[in-house]
Amino acid sequence: MEKLLKELQHADLHSQTRRHFLQSAGFGLGALGLGSLLGSCGNSNAETSATAEAMGAKIPQFAPKAKRVIYIHMAGAPSQLELFDYKPELEKYHGKDCPAEFLEGKKFAFIQGVPKMLGPQGKFNQYGQSGAWMSDYIPYLQTVADEITFIKAMHTDQFNHAPAQLLLHTGSARLGRPSLGAWSVYGLGSENQNLPGFIVLASGGRQPDAGKSVYGSGFLPSVYQGVQCRTGGDPVLYVTDPNGMNRNMRKQTIEAINEINKQTYNDVQDPEILTRISQYEMAFRMQMSVPEVMDVSKEPQFILDMYGVKPGEGTFAMNCLLARKLVENDVRFVQLFDWGWDGHGTTAGDNVEGGLRNKCRLSDKPVAALIQDLKMRGLLDETLIIWGAEFGRTPMQENRNGVVMPYMGRDHHLEAFTMWMAGGGVKKGYTHGETDELGYYGVKDRVHVHDLQATILHLMGFDHEKFTYPFQGRNFRLTDTEGKVVKNIIA
Repeated sequence: MEKLLKELQHADLHSQTRRHFLQSAGFGLGALGLGSLLGSCGNSNAETSATAEAMGAKIPQFAPKAKRVIYIHMAGAPSQLELFDYKPELEKYHGKDCPAEFLEGKKFAFIQGVPKMLGPQGKFNQYGQSGAWMSDYIPYLQTVADEITFIKAMHTDQFNHAPAQLLLHTGSARLGRPSLGAWSVYGLGSENQNLPGFIVLASGGRQPDAGKSVYGSGFLPSVYQGVQCRTGGDPVLYVTDPNGMNRNMRKQTIEAINEINKQTYNDVQDPEILTRISQYEMAFRMQMSVPEVMDVSKEPQFILDMYGVKPGEGTFAMNCLLARKLVENDVRFVQLFDWGWDGHGTTAGDNVEGGLRNKCRLSDKPVAALIQDLKMRGLLDETLIIWGAEFGRTPMQENRNGVVMPYMGRDHHLEAFTMWMAGGGVKKGYTHGETDELGYYGVKDRVHVHDLQATILHLMGFDHEKFTYPFQGRNFRLTDTEGKVVKNIIA
C-alpha cells in the first residue's frame, strides 16, 4: 500500500510539470480520435465502464457473413507450385534456362543472372466434386477440398518478408498501421468480456519477420492489439498470482491502481488511460478464463487424434485446436503464425523437396481437422478461415551470384501466389483466378492484397472505403486508397 501511495504522490507531482502541461494541452486530437469509440469521454462514469464501452461492437454497415476469423499465416511463404498451382508445362521446362521475358526489368530477392526452370516436385491430382488441383504434400487437406475457395492469382508489391507481411496484415509496408485483427475487433467488438477479442498463437520457434507489428494496434487504441498466448507454462506471462498473493489481494491491488488511473484520467482526459484501466480489468478476468480455455485435457481422445496433438506440446497442431476452442468461446479474431516456410534451397531443411514436405506433414492434418471440427460443431458457416503467406515462389530454381543452390529451392515471388479461405460466407469448392502455363503471372482474375483485405472486411459486414479511423488529420482505412471486394468468391 505504501508503494501505491508513493505512486499516487509521484503522479500528482508529474501532473504539475511543464511536459505534462504540454501533453494535456494537446489531448484534443486523441480524445476526438476515440470519440466514436467511447462516446462522451468527459462524463464522470466513462472510466468505470471503459472496457464495456471500448470493446462494445460497432454497427456493421451490412449483415456480416463471418462473425469470427481464424487467420493462418505460414511465415516465409510456401511454394504454391508444389501445393496448389499445378503446372504440367513447367515440368517440360525443368532444367532449361529461364525465358528472358521473366527476367528483363524484374527484381528478385536473390536470383541473379539466368536461372534454370524448376518443375513441380509434388504429384498432383484433382479432388472433391469441385476437382480442385492439390498435391501429395497435403493429403489431409484433399479430403476437405469441397469446403475451400482457392485464390490462385494473388499478387503483392513487396518481395522481402517483413514489408510483405506488414502490407498483407496492416495494409502498408511501413510500420505504424493497425493490423487486420485490430481493425476487426475495433469494428465488431468482443463477444466475450473475459477474453481478449484478438488472440495470437505462434509456432515454429520464431516470431514473423515483421515482429509484433503484424498483430499490433498501430494508431488505434492499444486495447485492440493482439494478445499473444503461449501453449506451454502460463498461457500469458504473469497471469498466475505470485507466491504469497491470493485472488482477493490481486483484486484489491488492481482496484487501487485503477483508482490512480481514474484520477489521472479526470485530470488529463488522455484516452489511453481508459485503455490501461480496461487492460488491468481484463488481465484480472483472464486469470480465470485463459487457463480454462487453453486447457485441452478435457477434449475427447478422438479430437486430439484428429488434430494430432498431445497435451503439453506447444505445436502448430495444438494451436489449431486452441483456435477452435477460442472461437468457440467467442474470441473474435485468432491469428496463427507458423515460422519456417522459406524454401530457398540453401540447406536440407530449406527447400521445396524435404523441407516443404516436412512442414506440410506438421501442418496439413491439423488444418484439415480444424475445418472438419468447426463444421461438425456448426461453427464453420460463421467462422472465416484464411490460409496463406506474404508472397509466392518463383517457377525458376534459385541461384545466388549465378551459383545454383545445393538443393531445389525457389526465390520470393510477388507476381503470383495462392491463398485459400473456408467457411464464413465464401463459396465452397471454388477456384478463383488463374496463372500462366508456367505459374509466373496471373492471367485471369488477379487479386491484390488490398482486394483480399477489402473482401475480408466485407465478409465481416464493413465497407472498406467507409470503415475508417481519424488520425493525424485524415481518415485512415486498412486498404489505404486501394482495394476492391472480390465478389465472385462470396457465397
